[in-house]
Amino acid sequence: MPDIQYSVEPWASVQRAFSKQAEHFDQDDIGNPILDAWRKRIYTHVERFMKKESSILEINAGTGIDALYFVAQGHQVHATDISAGMVNKIREKVSRTGVHEALTVQQCSFEALDGVGERKFDYVFSNFGGLNCSRDLGNVSRHLPRLLNDQAFLTWVIMPPVSLWEWSWILKGRKAAFRRLGNEGAAAHLEGELFQTYYHSLKTIRGKLGNHFQLVRVEGLGSISPPPASFEFVKRHAGTYSLLKKLDESLGSQFPFNRCADHIIATFQYTA
Repeated sequence: MPDIQYSVEPWASVQRAFSKQAEHFDQDDIGNPILDAWRKRIYTHVERFMKKESSILEINAGTGIDALYFVAQGHQVHATDISAGMVNKIREKVSRTGVHEALTVQQCSFEALDGVGERKFDYVFSNFGGLNCSRDLGNVSRHLPRLLNDQAFLTWVIMPPVSLWEWSWILKGRKAAFRRLGNEGAAAHLEGELFQTYYHSLKTIRGKLGNHFQLVRVEGLGSISPPPASFEFVKRHAGTYSLLKKLDESLGSQFPFNRCADHIIATFQYTA
């Protein structure tokens, strides 16, 4: 087991962890059928609201997988991430694909979006739980009114406090079954680094965004089917996974499955 690096500055650990992960992030993503299915569901969700040729602010953009997808659909994307390693991967892709005019890149924490400048956006997008590194989503949302056009949309894919799949772990005697319920978050070990992650309910998200943001749709990802980390389950029980996946897709937009899941896709519309 690699040594775990502790830091008095939590964002330093986050930056180091995701910079290390950037080296194999795309390979891990491509090889995971659960992630592939989830991305397709997320894109279907987003495309209900994303207007033609939108200007998109992506936060915790990773290696630019989603940014390049949106650019291919004819949108303009400003991709931000706190990790130097992730940002460098996006820049390599921009250089290789020649999409400089459609895709701009900036190393920036989502709690420091005042550094983005004076641009205005039609959409804010954050995928796969990057925002769970933030203890207080108010530190993110306070920047948004200055950055958004009237009637802009925001989609956050984020991990809530209740995951039915993780609760099933109790049957195996795993103490981590209820790890998301702690008020102080849960320790995350990634690439030999240690930092806290915090789980945010839909109610908390709504409260932190404030009255200018109206919820328009929420779906659950992995409320019944296994999360991406359970890739071995898929290989051993392909038939069961296929059934659970179909149930997840059909029930994902219904209560309580759109609240109690591995991730939720929550979309809001902003009124200035």
